Amino acid sequence: MAVTSELGFADIPALFQRMSGDEKHEWAAASTLHVLWVLYDRVLDVSPDRVDDPDRDRFLLSKGHGPMAYYAVLAAKGFLDPSVLDTWTEWDSPLGQHPDRVLVPGVEISSGSLGHGMPIGVGVALGLRLQQRSSRVVVLVGDAELDEGSNHEAIALAGRLGLDNFTVVVVDNESGTHGWPGGVAARFAVEGWETSTVDGRDEDALHSAFTQEHPGRPLAVVARISRGD
Repeated sequence: MAVTSELGFADIPALFQRMSGDEKHEWAAASTLHVLWVLYDRVLDVSPDRVDDPDRDRFLLSKGHGPMAYYAVLAAKGFLDPSVLDTWTEWDSPLGQHPDRVLVPGVEISSGSLGHGMPIGVGVALGLRLQQRSSRVVVLVGDAELDEGSNHEAIALAGRLGLDNFTVVVVDNESGTHGWPGGVAARFAVEGWETSTVDGRDEDALHSAFTQEHPGRPLAVVARISRGD
C-alpha cells in the first residue's frame, strides 16, 4: 500500500477533501494540518521504507478522532497510495475513523479512547532510553484531551524522569471544558517540562519550537489554533 513518490503541502487540501463522511470531526482534523506537515516534512526521522527500523522516530496520534489530516499527510509522504483515501469510512477500508497500526503503514498506535497516547508515549520513550537509542517520540494531543487523568500522571512522570527524547504537541483549539489557568503550557512547566506556545499555522515557528534544545527535560509545544484560521 505504500508508495515511493512524495507530494507537497499544496497538495494536502485536495487529499484532505477526498475523504468525506465524518464532517463532525472535520474541524478537529483540520486544526492539526500544519503541525503534522512540519513534523513529517522537517522534523521526524521516519520514512515509508523504515517503518520497522528500531532507530526510527515515533509519532503517536493520541488525538485519533477525525484522522483525515493524518491520512492526507501519510499519503503525501508516500506511506499510502492517495487512491486509498477515496475508501475512507467504507466498511472494508483500512482507513478507519481511528487509525489502526495493523492496517496503515507508519501508524504507531491504534488510538481510540482519549488520554491513551501520552502515557503510551512515555513508556515508548523510556524503553528507547533504556535501549540507548537516540530515537525521538512525539505525541499529538488535543487540549480537551488533557482533562483525562492519565495525562496528568504522564506529565508528572515524564518530568520526574527527565525524558528529553519525549515531545508532546498540544493542538489548542480552545475545545477544553474548563481551560487552563495561565495557559496550557503552564500545566507542563510546573512539572519541569521545557515549553513553547506558538501559532499552530506558522510552520517556521512550529519548526523552531520542535527543534529547540531541551537537555534533561521533556518538551511541550502548544500549537494555538483559532476556528476559521
